Amino acid sequence: MTTIVGIKTRDGVVLGSDKRASKGFFIGSKIVQKIAKIDETLAVAIAGQLSDAEYIIKVAKAERRLMELRRGFPLTVKESTRLIANLAYSGLRNYQPYYVELLVAGVDQHGAHVYAADMSGAITAEDFASSGSGSPIAYGVLESLYNKEIKNEQAKEIATRAVAAAMERDPGSGNGIDVLAIPMITREVAA
Repeated sequence: MTTIVGIKTRDGVVLGSDKRASKGFFIGSKIVQKIAKIDETLAVAIAGQLSDAEYIIKVAKAERRLMELRRGFPLTVKESTRLIANLAYSGLRNYQPYYVELLVAGVDQHGAHVYAADMSGAITAEDFASSGSGSPIAYGVLESLYNKEIKNEQAKEIATRAVAAAMERDPGSGNGIDVLAIPMITREVAA
């Protein structure tokens, strides 16, 4: 019962979400943060059981940092997504599934990336993606407005419009919109 969107752009990635947390037909909260920033280059948008998603993100943050310290350089967005998806799959494998669908978006030396991940451990690379109960409505907006040449500022507007459209028709989505943009990082190479 939510709407999240992720958009890959020429100069980074954008994530958007609504703020409503539902407990069945009851609105449990109107101020939920469904976008979790892992660091300056990576963020995750959450659909599904909030406690499960928060746990996976907390463990993934720690594991990611340990892996980076051990190997001496950062994980790529795809490696980070695989780590998150493996954590989700471990619950399913142990008959205690994490009821989540996640959009992992970030930038690395290979460019900008948006991945959809779910509790089965599957990941798919997308130019744009949506998840949650409002996603069919959000996809209509994304399909009609997205092109590969957009920049983060345009994508923020598209993400806002997609989530707003979902909030108009989906009872599980509402109470405002959060948007996060992650720009490409240019690093100076020491001579």
